[in-house]
Amino acid sequence: MAKQPSKARSKDAKEPDPAPLPGPARETLPFATRNDLAPTLRAGVVAELAPRLAEAIDLALQAKQAHWNVRGANFAGLHALFDTLAGEAHGHADELAERIVQLGGAAEGTLAAVAGRSKLPPYPLALFREEDHVNALADACARFGRGARAGIDACTRLGDADSADLLTGISRATDKILWMLEAHAQR
Repeated sequence: MAKQPSKARSKDAKEPDPAPLPGPARETLPFATRNDLAPTLRAGVVAELAPRLAEAIDLALQAKQAHWNVRGANFAGLHALFDTLAGEAHGHADELAERIVQLGGAAEGTLAAVAGRSKLPPYPLALFREEDHVNALADACARFGRGARAGIDACTRLGDADSADLLTGISRATDKILWMLEAHAQR
């Protein structure tokens, strides 16, 4: 009897590439994945998460702008709060980018991509008073939170509970930092 070849793979054997994505989803999603969500669903979620990624990066940059330029009696507290916001927004951007890539999309975080996609109000560069920075960042956080909540609804409609859950956490964290900003604005 002839010996059958072993079906066991060596440690160095490469897994075969997954089948290419069918039809229009292949154009929208540049990377194949074994994720069991339908390609059209994944493409829709990626399209929903891309603006959220741009806005998270924009928010982080706006918070840093305020962090570097704030002046006033509450400098120390606001300097730290703005840095916390920048760090949280950067973390949100990382989570969003990783989710986009997990779904087979490409995370686009360049300055040009962010400028083209973010719907946050532009940060005024001539701000120096602490109240002005607080109000500008509160406006940006409110807009970012509104976008996250719209994304929750869209991902839920599309059938991606994981992305909706990710956005729920981002929304909750954004509401908390917005509350802290608004507490500074109330006198």
